[in-house]
Amino acid sequence: MSPRSTIAVRTLPALPPWLAHTLRAQRGPVPWSAVVRGALAAGPLLLTAVLVGHTSLGVVAAIAAMLAGINDRPGSRRTAVRRLGAPALAGAAGVLVGTYAGDHVGAVVLTLVLTALGLLAGGMSAIGPVASGGGTQLLVAAAIGAGMPLPDSGWARALAFLAGAGWLIVLRLALPTPGAPAGDFRFDGERAAVAAVYEAVASLLDAAGTEHATARRAALTAALDQAQDALAGPRLRRYASSAAERRLHAQYAAALPLAEAATALAWAGEPLDGRAAEGPRRLAAAVRESAATGPLPAPARSAPALRALDDALLQAAHAFDQDGGSDLHTRRRSARDLLRTAFGAGGREYGLRVALCFGASAAIAQALHHSHWYGQHTHWYWLPATAVFLVKPDLGPLVSRVLCRAAGTVLGALVFAGFAAVLPHPQGLVALVAVCGALIPVSTRHFAAQTAVVTLLVLSLVMVVGEPQASVGRIGETLLACALVLIVGHLPMPGERGGHVRARLASAAGAAHAYLEHVLDDPDGSGDRAARWTLRRDAYRALSEARAAIALSAAELPALARHTEGTDEVAALLERLVDTVTAAAVHLDDTGRLDRRHSDRLTELLGELAAHRERVGLPTGVTGLAVAV
Repeated sequence: MSPRSTIAVRTLPALPPWLAHTLRAQRGPVPWSAVVRGALAAGPLLLTAVLVGHTSLGVVAAIAAMLAGINDRPGSRRTAVRRLGAPALAGAAGVLVGTYAGDHVGAVVLTLVLTALGLLAGGMSAIGPVASGGGTQLLVAAAIGAGMPLPDSGWARALAFLAGAGWLIVLRLALPTPGAPAGDFRFDGERAAVAAVYEAVASLLDAAGTEHATARRAALTAALDQAQDALAGPRLRRYASSAAERRLHAQYAAALPLAEAATALAWAGEPLDGRAAEGPRRLAAAVRESAATGPLPAPARSAPALRALDDALLQAAHAFDQDGGSDLHTRRRSARDLLRTAFGAGGREYGLRVALCFGASAAIAQALHHSHWYGQHTHWYWLPATAVFLVKPDLGPLVSRVLCRAAGTVLGALVFAGFAAVLPHPQGLVALVAVCGALIPVSTRHFAAQTAVVTLLVLSLVMVVGEPQASVGRIGETLLACALVLIVGHLPMPGERGGHVRARLASAAGAAHAYLEHVLDDPDGSGDRAARWTLRRDAYRALSEARAAIALSAAELPALARHTEGTDEVAALLERLVDTVTAAAVHLDDTGRLDRRHSDRLTELLGELAAHRERVGLPTGVTGLAVAV
């Protein structure tokens, strides 16, 4: 071949976002501690119930343990209590309501009750991930309570549900995490989260002046969010009650000025000497090992942000030697804020879709049940329970959820049909439930895999209580639910489409406005820095939530994605605004006046935001500060 000849390279076309999301799976190490908890949860609970002659209650407890296992993610034990416990309480209430409604009202009234529950749960889900998990378990448990014919009373089923989820919470609190950092194992999640903050600060300093700075700043925001959540979970006392916990609080608080200085240095866009990142890395190692910091290398003090970094390192070294607790700089949302979110544009839109999907699927399931389409099979809950999972935006874009649910159900049902033909009853089925419980933490990396494992587990539970093998029926009901949710997901609803995304973006804009206003009202930096750090945390957290909602919407089919076009540009503008405010705040602390570079950049960004305000519904207050700058 001639040296001058060229070879044509054929490039494959990029996959559309909705298909790329369907094929994408999370990666990471196997969560062995969660696998052990899963193996010790549903299977042993079911085995105990079979041995004592209360198989039906054991099935309810195993379902609760399964649902709790889906929410059993890495993190601190304190966070796990809220993440697992709050949805379990909602699920127990759902079992109670569903059982009594199914036993005492007709099909029409039952459908109306379930539809109302869907409206309530959908609005709740807009509040946050824990509330969303609670809404899901409320509806799934209500469908099971109404549609699974068991001999036990509603109260007995609700208590069994709480016992199943409670057993997994006990395992989460009591079992040490393999390979956990040194120190009291009760705080291994908190310690790892705080150490990750210092590592993220060091990574951002390394990336200053490079194209990776923006991504590293987003990673720092995520690390701060996780550490804040890990330390701010429920406790018996309002304040940290042990020396180890108080020290972790102080170490987290000491990271905030470091994060602020690192953000200002990244905003400046100039590369830094490797010495600047060495101090935060040593602090991260000290947190992980519960050890003293030792001598910390001081960075050059040639610029305001570098001087702020050096001062923050000195303060951190002092804080690491103290046992005193410190403020976590988080602001709890009031009941009014929660209600405003649940009944706002995002909550209303999601609530209507959940209510319509859940109510319609329950009505169709009961119609098929009463027309004897099921034959001798009396469990009609699968259709509405499937619709609940499909309508949840937390699990991915709509088409991605539908495709993964259909594929996972078909695979799980076919595999179960093979196992059911060879396994002894009930011993083999109990063992299969235990294996599935262990697989759930791994399967959560992809919705199709999670669906396959859950299908295996639930079909095993149904057969344990004496029902015949029903793989074909489950496949048909799942495909019917997929079609229903696809139709409802594309129906026009009252109000503006993309309400959830716009609500998140408006919240981020409001938080950015509050942060900017605080910094401008304190030109010499003599005000309450703790309040400033709280506002900065609020702004970055709200932006992170808005970014996640925008990315999810962008991966929908074009018919849905077009309703939120342009919101990613506004989110990027808000991020640049908050970064600039942070850099300006650090400069004000050092010089007492606003630099021309900062003021010009703030004015420019506020002007760009004003041009986008009408398009995406930003609060007017954000753009009204341009004159003050």
